[in-house]
Formats: sequence, C-alpha cells, structure tokens
Amino acid sequence: MKAEIITIGDEILIGQIVDTNSAFIGKELNKIGVSVYQITSIQDDKDHILKAFAEAETNADIIIITGGLGPTKDDITKHTLAEYFNDTLIQNDAVLAHVEDLFAKYISTPISDLNRQQALVLSKSEVLQNDFGTAPGMWIEKNNKVFISLPGVPFEMKGLISKYVLPKIQDKFKRPFILHKTLLTNGLGESALALRLEDWENNLPKELKLAYLPSLGKVRLRLSIKGFNKKGIEKIVEAEVKKVLPLIEDVFSGFEDTNNSIEQIVAQKLIDQNKTIAFAESCTGGKLTETFTKHQGTSQYLKGSLVCYATQSKVDVLGVSQEVINVNSVVSEQVAVEMAEQIRLKFKSDIGVSTTGNAGPDKGDSDVEVGTVCIAISTKHEVKSYTFYMGNHREKVINKSVNKILELLQKEILIN
Repeated sequence: MKAEIITIGDEILIGQIVDTNSAFIGKELNKIGVSVYQITSIQDDKDHILKAFAEAETNADIIIITGGLGPTKDDITKHTLAEYFNDTLIQNDAVLAHVEDLFAKYISTPISDLNRQQALVLSKSEVLQNDFGTAPGMWIEKNNKVFISLPGVPFEMKGLISKYVLPKIQDKFKRPFILHKTLLTNGLGESALALRLEDWENNLPKELKLAYLPSLGKVRLRLSIKGFNKKGIEKIVEAEVKKVLPLIEDVFSGFEDTNNSIEQIVAQKLIDQNKTIAFAESCTGGKLTETFTKHQGTSQYLKGSLVCYATQSKVDVLGVSQEVINVNSVVSEQVAVEMAEQIRLKFKSDIGVSTTGNAGPDKGDSDVEVGTVCIAISTKHEVKSYTFYMGNHREKVINKSVNKILELLQKEILIN
C-alpha cells in the first residue's frame, strides 16, 4: 500500500514557508500501515499540476494533495482537478452554509462571491467538511486509486486528516502493520557506532531494516519492519533489541517511540531524585534552557537560568572573578567552573551548569579558537569541567554544545 503526497504552492518552492504538512501526513499514514512512496512540491501552474497528478497515479494507490484551494485566482487546484478527472464544479449547499456561518460568527469583513466560491466542489467527489476553515476537502476515486485534496493551512489539513482521511483509508484498504523501533544514542559517532554493531547488523533478519540517523552529538538507530502478523513482527524486533542493547549500553539513552528525548530523560531523573538545576549560559545563548522549557513541568526541577553573554556580565551578574578571567581567558575551564558554582549558589539548586565558548564566526573576547567550548557541572560535592572543540559553524557549535551537556548530565545524575 503506497501513497504519494503532493504539496502545491510557489511559497514552498521559494522557501517562504516550510512544508510541515508532508511530515505530518507521512507520519500519520505510517501509523496505519501506508508507506509513502514519494513527496513532491510543485508550483501553482496547471501543466505542472496535471503532470504531477499523472505521475503520482502510476506510483501510488493514494494521492494526497495539499494547497491551492483558496478563494483567489492563483489557487487553481480545484479547477485543475476538474480538468484531470473530466469533471465539473458544482455548488455544495452544506459547504456554502458553513462558509456563510463562519463569516457571520468570526469574520468582520463582508462575505464576497469569491468566498462563496469555496463551496464549489467536483461533482464526482465526496466532500470532506472543513470544520476550521472555508475550503473543504475532497475524496475522488479513479481506477481504484484515491485522490484526496486538502487545504494547505496546517491546522485545517490536520483536522481533515484525523477526522475523515485516516478512517476512510482504514475502511477502504487492507494494510500491513508497519513497526519502527528507534533507539537513541549519545556521544558516539555514526561510523564508530556502525563498527561496533557490524556483526549484529550483518546477522539481522532479512525482513528487518536498520537505519542510522545521525545528528549533532547523537545517532538514532531505527529498526523497521512490516507485515500482516503484528505479534510476529513485534517478536522479531524485540529479539533484536535485546541483542543490541548490551552492545550500546554506555551510549544508550532511551527509545524514541516512548516520546522521551534525552532532556526529558534527564528531567525525569531530576524529578525522581528530588533534585533541582540552574544554568549559566554564555555561548549557547539560552538554547540549553529552551531545550528543557519547551516541555511542560519544567518548574518542578529548573530553578532558573542566566544568559551572561558579555564578559562583564559574567563579573557583574554572576560574580565571576575578573582576575580569573584575566589570567585564564573568558573561554576557559576555570571561568566555566566559577560560572557553574555561582549559578548553583544564586538559585540554591542542587546542580549548576555553565557554558562559555567561541561559537564564531569571530573570536570575540577570547583568543581561543572558534569552536572551543568549556562546560562545567557543579554539585555540592564537586565541580567537573571539560573543554571540547565543536567545529567552526556557529549553529553547529551551539547545538553540539547543548547535546554534549545533556549527555554529561545524564551520566552525572546516574552517578550521584
């Protein structure tokens, strides 16, 4: 069972917006056993759209289209669909009543004929009511293939996918089970990890696929399998997970399918141990704090944070010794240690964490090389400090620094 996703809109192709719709649709289809064969982004051009439709029909059983359903002249998807299916557009009274009701309740500008044209749908389509907007979805069948046209506005598309599209696909098609098991590792690169797992990987069952998904400072190992016997494929995956875990015990941080990222794992350990933490950030500029605060419940363990970016703020706000800075450089383990200790004391937390470094592209207040990052972790028992070289790309330096801190914190909390 294969699907193709087509997103329509010049705004995607010129980088004005990011196509998050395809990622959402692909993930939801995968959950119900539908494999995405291809994702295509195309411009608002009739010939281009017609060509994409024809190619998708040869590739997939289900074609999901988002975008191009607005009321303005540049939104041509409905008219192009009508041409492709040799159909006509007719007014759907239920959709028209819905559009008029939305304008009466929520929109201050008067409804226009353009707005009313949102009620035009293909005569051969099944209309999917859009509860959150004016453009309805359409379900069209041709030669045992299904075309599904959805609005491009993400929250409108998501509502239609959840309420109508997924249930209808499940009713119409017999689908295999698709199972992914993703193991999270930190602190070991892709090539080193692959060498460690070479014998295990070479002996995997042929129906099981392994993918290495590297990012800054971490690698995800994704095991994928599909079949109609759900219990059977689950047993295969469980058996291989048991074999691989002892091989990665020192770098394993959890399973992605439990929705626990490494920061959530660290957070839960802090909560379980009734410990608190505080951050003093320089080169990471608040990124470390944001990594934790994007999840709910952070106030249970995070006492606070300070971004002391300039050298003087480290002295005036944190209380770092000017002499220590003068002797060792502002990017040094000695300064990182003082920052970590001071932030722990100021917020009366169990753990204090600090970062100071040169993210680049210029050296700033220190002469150390761009990419040099010093990290310290302070507890009431001891202070540990580290120096790392994170490369010469600013964003990479910042993100690698955050990931390294998470890795160090996980180990630190396990020890203490």
